[in-house]
Amino acid sequence: MSIFINKILDEILKVLNNINALEIQNLEDIILKSNKIVVCGAGRVGLAIRGFGMRLGHLGLKAYTLGDSTVPSIAEGDLLIVASGSGETQTIFDLVSIASKNKASIALITGNKESRMAKLANVVVLIKAPSKTKSIENFISIQPMTTLNEQCLGIFFDALVLSLMEKMNETHDTMWARHSNLE
Repeated sequence: MSIFINKILDEILKVLNNINALEIQNLEDIILKSNKIVVCGAGRVGLAIRGFGMRLGHLGLKAYTLGDSTVPSIAEGDLLIVASGSGETQTIFDLVSIASKNKASIALITGNKESRMAKLANVVVLIKAPSKTKSIENFISIQPMTTLNEQCLGIFFDALVLSLMEKMNETHDTMWARHSNLE
């Protein structure tokens, strides 16, 4: 079992160490200047970004996860953050199109900078993990399907939260104060 853990961790490091720092900075900047933020993604990618949306709320930002009953309308000054490995998932592309028509900014975390979603996005962060529609030259994951991408997203979002905490002067305690007390 430990051999698999080490191989998985090596793959994650290989992917995450190749993210462009300027793309991350652009994502942080657009998050910090947005009025409201809505996050979305499909499948397991959706699970990764759902946790990120929760942490944005813990940071004190007006953040929502698409599908929740409290998601407000989106307009100019707001941000839709989308995670899509392929950048081509039709249902998510339709949502990106709606956000674009309503003049909201769009941030895309993807493995495909040439995708339809990337063409509509204001900010794109490229995470070079194999997806269902795009392979990575000289890189084949030992893991099934798009597992590597989903793992990388979870860790990327957690690292992004740490960076935002620093920029916003947030602490573990200030964030806990915003956590639900209904559990």
